[in-house]
Order: sequence, then structure tokens, then C-alpha cells
Amino acid sequence: MPSEMKRRAFLQNSLLASAGGALAVGAAETPADAAQAKPDAKQPQADALPCGKIGDLVVSRIILGGNLLTHYTHSRDLKYVYNLAAHYNTEEKIFETLDLAQRHGINTLSVHNPPAIMKTLRKYRRERGGKIQSIICPTAECKPGMADYIRQVDDLIDAGADAIYVWGVRGDQLVAQGKFDLIEKAVGIAKAHGVPSGIGAHDLRVIVECEKRGIESDFYIKTFHHHRYPTAPKPEELKAPYSEFPGYWCKDPQETIEVMKKVTKPWIAYKLMAAGAIPPKDALPYAFNSGADHALIGMFDFEIAEDTKIGKQALAKVKRERPWRS
Repeated sequence: MPSEMKRRAFLQNSLLASAGGALAVGAAETPADAAQAKPDAKQPQADALPCGKIGDLVVSRIILGGNLLTHYTHSRDLKYVYNLAAHYNTEEKIFETLDLAQRHGINTLSVHNPPAIMKTLRKYRRERGGKIQSIICPTAECKPGMADYIRQVDDLIDAGADAIYVWGVRGDQLVAQGKFDLIEKAVGIAKAHGVPSGIGAHDLRVIVECEKRGIESDFYIKTFHHHRYPTAPKPEELKAPYSEFPGYWCKDPQETIEVMKKVTKPWIAYKLMAAGAIPPKDALPYAFNSGADHALIGMFDFEIAEDTKIGKQALAKVKRERPWRS
């Protein structure tokens, strides 16, 4: 145990010192806290995290993001951080993180479907009895016939996915190409399995056009954060299309707020911290006050306690124009 604690302490300090905030480290929970929480991780705290409903699925207002678990850190040009995350988030650490998230009231994980994480989630459910829900996006291309997409959705359902959504990268591409029929088919494929079926997007046009065409998705997953951080895009840069600057995770926050006010489907907001450039104490109140129904955030295990505490405080004081849609 001492060597394990030293390993965790070293990695935590490395992240704090070298990423320069790029990983949004809350770090309120010590490695010892995480280890002690493991035996009773399925016992939620008394002040439970509020939930909403997407279809028949009860979903915590904070959802655990999966990028850090797949070792994709969005760490800009700090390429070594990807390798650091891979060494830290081992399979056993992922199990601990999922258990700890549930202990703090987070009942849902959202992730895309690379083979390694899918194998881990299957093992977590089938061998360890894990109960966390999953909202997963297939990464297969949407082409006429949809054969690859159908196969991936079938695999995800077999793995226990509780909801499916069109990956934001695909949503952006299909709208840019005017292929709304393929988005509609993708939504229908997941619905046929009886699970909530959503649409992901970075580009706000995805939401606008899908709403205009009456595509019957059950929810949206849309990027959302303000631009009040040092590396935010400059006004002149924002004129470029998403395809040229994919790092603009939320190109138009105020327009997103205005569009989503008119949308009656649940909205899961993601990229809230612009890959660590915005601290949780700023990002979470901004999202909930601006109308998001759920906040999807990536967290290391040692961030979970502090981030959920911040989320609960934000939800207790929330002031929003958009009604809760879940």
C-alpha cells in the first residue's frame, strides 16, 4: 500500500505541476480517501446528487466523461500527457474511478467505443457487478445501408449500453454534407433497441438543422463553455468553420444558450472546462445556469469528490431561464 500511495501521489503532483491546469485538476480528494472509499463505493452519500430523466433512464446531473479513461486527454500540444494518463488510468484504476463516482452520486458514464474501454466496461459489469449506467457513441461512419453502424450499435447493446448517441464528430460531418437522412437512420437504429437515442455535436448547426427537420432524437449532447480563458479563440479566428479549427469546442456560447432555450429535449453539455482551461467552480455553475440539464465532465479519481461538491452547490443555487428538460 505505501508504494501504491507514493505512485498515486507522484502522478497527482505531476499532473498539477506540468499540465498547467490543462486537466482541470480539482484534487480535493487524496489518494488515501479514494482507497478508503472503495469498500463501500456503492453506498451513496446522504446528500445525493440530483438527477433528471432521459426517456425512462434516470441520469445524475453530473455525468462522468470517458476521455480520460480512454487516455485521450485533449492536452493540446503536451503530447506526453496522453502517455501519463495511460499509465495512471489502468484497468484497476478505472474500476476504482467508476466505483468512486457512484459513491458520490454519479450514476452514469459517457464514453465512445474503442475496444480497450469496452472490454473494461464488460469486465466491470459482468465480473465485478458494476452498476454504473453508460451512454455510448459508436464511431463507425454513417454510410448508406448503415451496416458498420448497425454492427457497432448491436455490440454496444450487448455490452450493456443504456443509451446511444451519434458521435459529435459524425454529427458535424453529416450536417456539413447535408446528409440528414443518415442522422435520422442512426437515431432510429438505437431506438429500435428500446434505449434513448441522442445526437452529439460541436457545431451548433447540428441542433438547429435536426430540430428544423423534426428528427426524433431523445436528447442532445452539445459542447458548451464560455471564452473567458487565456487560450480561447480570438474573435477573428471564430470566423473559420469548425472543420478548419476542431479545437473550438464551443464556438458560439451565447448563441448556443439562445438556441437551446427553444429546445425541449434534454441537453447534456460537454467540454465544459475547455480541456482544463476553465476550473470546475466556474464551468459547472455556468453550464447549469445557462440551461444545460446535465454536465458531462472528465475526472480523475482524485477530482471526483471536489467536483461533485461544486456541482451540488451550483445546483442548489441555480438561476436559469430554460426549464429543466430532464
